[in-house]
Amino acid sequence: MKPLLLVNFKTYIEATGKEAVKLAKLIDKIAEQKKANVIIAVEMADIYPVSKAVSIPVFAQHIDPIEGGAQTGAILAEDVKDNGANGVMLNHSEKRMKYRDLRKSIEIAKRNGLKTVICVSNVAYIRRVRRFKPDYIAIEPPELIGTGISVSTAKPGLIRKAVKKARGIPLLAGAGISSGLDVKKAMELGASGALAASAIVKAKDQKAIILEMINALR
Repeated sequence: MKPLLLVNFKTYIEATGKEAVKLAKLIDKIAEQKKANVIIAVEMADIYPVSKAVSIPVFAQHIDPIEGGAQTGAILAEDVKDNGANGVMLNHSEKRMKYRDLRKSIEIAKRNGLKTVICVSNVAYIRRVRRFKPDYIAIEPPELIGTGISVSTAKPGLIRKAVKKARGIPLLAGAGISSGLDVKKAMELGASGALAASAIVKAKDQKAIILEMINALR
């Protein structure tokens, strides 16, 4: 499996609406040029326009553990799929889920042909989620998210342990990933790629940092 860079747009204004489409197109263009494996996770309202504008996979940032019905405001797997999503990121530290809800959401996602990236905050939780056979597990110590202090630098042992605990499920390193060097270090520690957000979305030169991180995947 090719190394992966997952870019989470979160709800940054710099990656919302028209800006989401603009950034997605930039990432798509560079990924195509470099023949890189890149996924973008965007806000629900941006899935349709972004998916129509790019060829790289577009993921929803969340789905709820529900079937269609009278559940106003909930996020339906069938809906994100129909709007162009290829997969879903679940249990991010900013959108934690109860275990039973996470389990059901994964089941629903798989039933709808959606790939899954499951975020965990610690190694112990990997054992609980790997039984569901997600496509990727992302380890993200919450205290490092958005700090610019990379998990691959601050907690290299955590990545090694997480890779071992994942038992063959590709593991992404996230939290504080800010440079190509951070991505490279994560992969040297056994990760199958990295998850980045603000370092790309809020960068003054988005193209430069995207290129840097994608080049580090090689």
